[in-house]
Amino acid sequence: MGFAEIILFFSLLLLGISVYLFISFFMGEGEEQSALSWASGEEPEKSKSGFIEFSRPIAHRFALNLAKKITNKRYRDNTFKKIKVAGLSRELNVDEFISIQFLWGLIFPVFLFILNFALQLGFHPMVIIAMSIVGAAFPIIHCNTERKKRYQSVVIDLPFFIDLLALSTEAGLDFIGAIQRVVDKAENSVLADELEIVLRDIKLGRSRKEALRDMSERLNMSEITSFVAVLVDADATGASIGKVLKQQSEQMRMERFSRAEKAGARASQLMLIPMMIFIMPAIFIMVFGPVILQFMGQGGK
Repeated sequence: MGFAEIILFFSLLLLGISVYLFISFFMGEGEEQSALSWASGEEPEKSKSGFIEFSRPIAHRFALNLAKKITNKRYRDNTFKKIKVAGLSRELNVDEFISIQFLWGLIFPVFLFILNFALQLGFHPMVIIAMSIVGAAFPIIHCNTERKKRYQSVVIDLPFFIDLLALSTEAGLDFIGAIQRVVDKAENSVLADELEIVLRDIKLGRSRKEALRDMSERLNMSEITSFVAVLVDADATGASIGKVLKQQSEQMRMERFSRAEKAGARASQLMLIPMMIFIMPAIFIMVFGPVILQFMGQGGK
């Protein structure tokens, strides 16, 4: 059996599995299926992503049991970290993440194989197999996109939030009361949501140090890590929280200004690429085109 025949056999096997799962999705009933209505044992929050909401019920029916058999601790820990840093831990868990990877890792190559077979598109079998990797990467791409959105939101809000915390503590509120005041005033802010979780953890009996460090792990940002480390040290040494927050605010603003300068310098460098590709050739044509045409005309004479 040649390589092409092996690829064809593998593609047909994937197609058969997908047909079986598709039929079992509509025909299968029973308590064992309803017991898997939510992988976490309770209904999670509705995801803001249409991709997750569309994939979740199908992945539960098709691939959840298979995902539970993936027991590699390192892989599951890395997956959990991706979900937590992306802020998706309240709407997605590790089993669901892996089951969605299995689902789209199977659907993509099967769908492309059917199109290739029906329309005679002539795709190489390796392209069809490669689509399995693309499908499995979809949840990872979603997590990375959400993580970048959270990072941008926190970086923008952090200096302003630190200023409000400093003003509140100087006005006589303790640190917890200052956080509560900021959370109450903020709207649609990732950092405010994280601070609200910190307050909830403290009310449930966790120490301030543990709650803040958990927030640092959830956000996984150097700015937040530095901010939390300074607060923990100030709390341990008995230093004035207000002064520490003021110093942190000034440092954050300087860092943000430095990042803006670097972004501006990078943008000016990137502008050279379209200039070299599109603008410079047009200028050369305008300047030297008439000279070349005149020279060619004289040569013709």
